Amino acid sequence: MGSGHAVLGLRADWRSQLVSAREKLGFERIRFHGIFDDDMSVYSEDGNGNPVYSFFNVDQHYDFLLSIGMRPIVELSFMPELLASRPNETVFHYKGGISPPAKYSMWAHLMTAFVQHLVDRYGLAEISRWDFEVWNEPNCGFWTGTQAEYFHLLRVTYFAIKSVSQSIRVGGPATCQLQWIPETLKFAQANGLKLDFVSSHIYPTDFGDKNVSRTVMQDKLSIARKQAGSTPLYITEFNSGLYCCLHDTPFASAFLISQIPKLAKDVDLLSYWTFSDIFEEWPFKSAPFQSGFGLQTIYGIPKPAFRAYELLHRAGDFRHNLNQQTTRLAPTVDAYVVTNNTHVMVFVSNWNTPGNAITTEDVDVDITAITSAGLGIIERIDETHANPQQTWINQGSPTYPTKQQIADMMNSSMMIPEGVSVNANRQFKFSIPPQGVVALTVRI
Repeated sequence: MGSGHAVLGLRADWRSQLVSAREKLGFERIRFHGIFDDDMSVYSEDGNGNPVYSFFNVDQHYDFLLSIGMRPIVELSFMPELLASRPNETVFHYKGGISPPAKYSMWAHLMTAFVQHLVDRYGLAEISRWDFEVWNEPNCGFWTGTQAEYFHLLRVTYFAIKSVSQSIRVGGPATCQLQWIPETLKFAQANGLKLDFVSSHIYPTDFGDKNVSRTVMQDKLSIARKQAGSTPLYITEFNSGLYCCLHDTPFASAFLISQIPKLAKDVDLLSYWTFSDIFEEWPFKSAPFQSGFGLQTIYGIPKPAFRAYELLHRAGDFRHNLNQQTTRLAPTVDAYVVTNNTHVMVFVSNWNTPGNAITTEDVDVDITAITSAGLGIIERIDETHANPQQTWINQGSPTYPTKQQIADMMNSSMMIPEGVSVNANRQFKFSIPPQGVVALTVRI
């Protein structure tokens, strides 16, 4: 999963929410911008212009991640002001530097010192399990150099890190919209780089704001998978889309339940952007619901998308097909069954992209993985279930809610289990509203 920029990892509330995501959702890795931003105090120079490195804040961040059983995907960004060829070229209110280095040799020295420090502190065996991703979206406003200059940065960075150890994993180009994958691999092959992974980002809104096909991400990732060939493909940013005002709603949860099984087949890693609204590209917002990217609000209130991941984390290890002869699903409805040796879970979503038709649907699924009739529990996410934003609206949308209002929103974010019978024919019947999720769990 993703976060904002590195200095947020020094905040207590950010850490508390990360622990919650780790424990309740099972996330094991996190990616964020700006490990070399000036607010991390990594790079300075002495009076003679010689580099002075300080990795104390980096260590505080990474020590915490390891202490809770997580590892970083190390996004190697942004450019320290003293290294930048054009220091006035920055991004976001925290002013991450986005120009190429004035001297690539100085950047290479920083890369070598940084990675050697990590090896010295955590051991090569540990650091060889991390991934080092060169930059962020060099094709989408986060890099003011050319593509050729990015490829030079990639080459310099790759060999600097590999000089510490060939076992350390390096990749890129971390582009938006699945771009530059063939070009990156072609450059790597021509210049002696054997990238350990190729990475990019995708959102459904990359292809339009309305009337986008609900299969567009699957279709585009299938192409990217072929382009990557045998190189592992990492999607280091994705979510339900950069639509205004939908991240806080059940739309995002229905997207996840519908799409993750379809997207995962073509990639080696999917990183959701982001785990928390404690996130600042622009000045920090105070309202609990602000259509931020996070799975949790700034107060740690789980959004519907958080609950979707919670359901997925409970899933078993084996996929089973529904009985295609007796199961009939509407075009906007997806259903799948996952089992282990203790339970069967049936996941159903009714999801479509904005502007496309969607209505309440009656669903009748035949669950072949269940061997007899019995009792189960059903959990829902929709406009009237696990939807704390509606509680906030009913409160009058307070910018600064009271402790009691926060507690009420927290309570309304919960999924409430309901008992349900599965008949002797192993059939399960219910209705599901637009952008809704239904999960059935049956113990075996």
